[in-house]
Amino acid sequence: MKEEKKATRQSYGEALLELGRKNKNIVVLDADLSGATKTDLFAKEFPERFFDMGISEQDMMSTAAGLSTCGKIPYVSTFAVFAAGRAYDQVRNSICYPKLNVKICATHAGVTVGEDGATHQMLEDLALMRTLPNMTVLSTSDDTQTKWAIEEISKIKGPVYLRLARLATPIIYEENEKFEIGKAIQIGEGTEATIFATGITVSEAIKAQEELKEEGINVRVVDVHTIKPIDKEMIIKCAKETKKLISVEDHSIIGGLGSAISEVLTEKYPTKLTRMGIKDTFGKSGKAQELVEYFGISAKSIIDEIKKEG
Repeated sequence: MKEEKKATRQSYGEALLELGRKNKNIVVLDADLSGATKTDLFAKEFPERFFDMGISEQDMMSTAAGLSTCGKIPYVSTFAVFAAGRAYDQVRNSICYPKLNVKICATHAGVTVGEDGATHQMLEDLALMRTLPNMTVLSTSDDTQTKWAIEEISKIKGPVYLRLARLATPIIYEENEKFEIGKAIQIGEGTEATIFATGITVSEAIKAQEELKEEGINVRVVDVHTIKPIDKEMIIKCAKETKKLISVEDHSIIGGLGSAISEVLTEKYPTKLTRMGIKDTFGKSGKAQELVEYFGISAKSIIDEIKKEG
């Protein structure tokens, strides 16, 4: 990993501007949060293609649905708690049911929102979004991957939910890294354990991997950037090749990455999976990194789990 850090919401804003320059059908909608979601970068250059809908998230989703029927490709942004929570009905019935071409890019997900506290720390969005028919669900881990995803999802015909973070995290991948929707990325060849991670927890998993290597414990990290469709082949491969399986996510352990992996294992290759994440509770107000430690999704927590007997 590089020393340089960047929040995936910032990467989103920069990539969206570049995409807007290349594709005139890209339109952007925001709900009075363009400074925080970084869609203000697009708005400054393309004011005629930017729509600030105010604090009206449900209306924003419906408007995006309408724009998509006119040949536009709407990118819709607000905090995850509003995009997946407040506007769920419109996402379900107005976007997913008719399979409309709307890209929902939700920022400020997870406990790493920090001081805003439980009301704004969306821990259920992956669970909600992946259960919706026709929805593709992504959760990117760094600047490079996010910039790839912003352009790549414009090529998909249908609804997409992309989860983005407020917290600045290390840049993991080189600019020329190849990604594919639905294909997880294996980092390392260790056989002691597999750490499945997504979003901000990928960098925590890599930190754990590096520290464990110094102690002679070799593990692999799998960056699951696509939650739906999930990479079944990678999950089964790692279950066969490694002694322990762990999932770690800045999300509830109910319904998110760990649940998606468990569903695959149950049907294809029954194996024990330890799910690390937020354990059926709401978040708390605090500094982002302190909350990562508090809720047990840090590199240290991962190391402790791998070293446990049994």
